[in-house]
Amino acid sequence: MIRIVIIDDHPIVRHGLQDLLREAGDFEVVAALGTGHEGLAKVRSHPVDVVALDIGLPDQNGFEVLRQIHAERPEVKVLMVSVHPEERFALRALQAGAAGYLAKTSVAEELVIALRRIAGGGRYITSEVAARLAEDLSQGKPARLPHERLSPREFEVFLAIAGGLTVGEIAARMHLSVKTVSTHRAHIIEKMALRTNADLMRYAMENQLVA
Repeated sequence: MIRIVIIDDHPIVRHGLQDLLREAGDFEVVAALGTGHEGLAKVRSHPVDVVALDIGLPDQNGFEVLRQIHAERPEVKVLMVSVHPEERFALRALQAGAAGYLAKTSVAEELVIALRRIAGGGRYITSEVAARLAEDLSQGKPARLPHERLSPREFEVFLAIAGGLTVGEIAARMHLSVKTVSTHRAHIIEKMALRTNADLMRYAMENQLVA
């Protein structure tokens, strides 16, 4: 049996995924939880093979949760499942340590296929994302969009700023010093050629990086 934890803040999505996976027959749903902290606690305390992880969580960004799982339980495979289209987040998720990315608009059968492949040690991305990944990994390939110039940690901070958090709130959430977060913010502003937090928030909305 494939032991799975579902982390998604929408009860309807959680219940739907639970029903789907139970019907598949080879999954054991260890828990279906609505926050990053609850999900991390379960992953830390129970044997888990795979996590289906949403990006937009109420207490932590999904990328923060992914980073912590990858650091603490690297054997646990993570499939990012999000409302955001693949072209926005799939490559970033893979670079951050996810084993796959799937948009919530995908058909149910595709989710089961993705989770089985990941549990077996593989990765799951669409052919379109695979083609772009191959192109972007070519030597000397420049970033297409300003936010793609950011490091994984800078991208986490960027999403937190875009979500309306202050530097102090981000520092507390990510267990960083205020000075470190401020330094990341300065690098983000420079790399993206923007000036203010309002500019970052507007950019994120225009590029569908926040819901």
